[in-house]
Amino acid sequence: MNTTIKPEILLQQLNWRYATKQFDPTRKISAEDWETLEEALRLSPSSGGLQPWKFIVVTDPAVRARLTPASHGQPQIAAASHLVVFASKIGFSEADVDAHVTHVAEVQGVPFEALATLRGMLVGGIVKAQDETARNAWARNQVYIALGNLLTSAAMLGIDACPMEGFDRAQYDEILGLKAKGLASAVIATLGYRSPADKYAQAPKARFPKEQVFIHV
Repeated sequence: MNTTIKPEILLQQLNWRYATKQFDPTRKISAEDWETLEEALRLSPSSGGLQPWKFIVVTDPAVRARLTPASHGQPQIAAASHLVVFASKIGFSEADVDAHVTHVAEVQGVPFEALATLRGMLVGGIVKAQDETARNAWARNQVYIALGNLLTSAAMLGIDACPMEGFDRAQYDEILGLKAKGLASAVIATLGYRSPADKYAQAPKARFPKEQVFIHV
């Protein structure tokens, strides 16, 4: 049976969240809450269900210290409870589709051959229809779906977060050894609890009115 929340609670939490600039370094996300956030990330939707990503969770202070200069010195990298690096697969291939279809077959308890139509659609529409540059861009775009899911999930748990594109991807890839894993960093997010000193926490949320952002056809 599905469990729903009241619409006002959803909007309340989305209004509460903001891109946290100052985290309280003394407050850490509990193991239980973090496990929930990781599961929420795992459940993120993706094109064709292909999940062309890895989520690198960085909690080691020494690694964070190395990543801080590569993040233009932004304090969230070291002060937040957790840092997640969203990495996309490089050179997504037919073999990746086969791995996905094999897993679907196992989960659904059907023969691989029964999913031939699905496999053909994914190979034809994503692998063969695009060159490697386009496939890399496609995979990179997918991680933003997971990022949005993480931000909303964190807000619903009363956990602060800050999505960040202000970092040197090449340096991140080198420090974290991502290229050897067939990955490339795309975007990052820091999570934890806001500092009382963060003036941005009380700033009014500046969003364009509905009339300017919605087009109804």
